Amino acid sequence: MTERDMLLRKIGTCKFAITDIDLFLDTHPGDKAMLQKREEYVDQLKPLVKEYEDRFGPLTKRDGGVNTWSWVKDPWPWDTEG
Repeated sequence: MTERDMLLRKIGTCKFAITDIDLFLDTHPGDKAMLQKREEYVDQLKPLVKEYEDRFGPLTKRDGGVNTWSWVKDPWPWDTEG
C-alpha cells in the first residue's frame, strides 16, 4: 500500500466516524461525550486533508482553487491498484 493510499484510508476512517457520530447525534442531540468525540475526529481530519492536498492535490473539485479541474488529472484508485 502506498503512502497516498494509507493517507486516503486515514481520511476515510475519520470521515466515516464523523458521519456515524452525526447519525447517532440525530437521535441523541444532547450527548456531550459524543459531541466531544466528533470534534476530536474533526480535529484529526483537518491535518490529514491538508497533508494529502499538499502532497497529492485536492480531494474534491471544490478544493481545487483556480484550476478546479486539476483534480481529475491524478490517477484514480483503480488505475494504481494491482
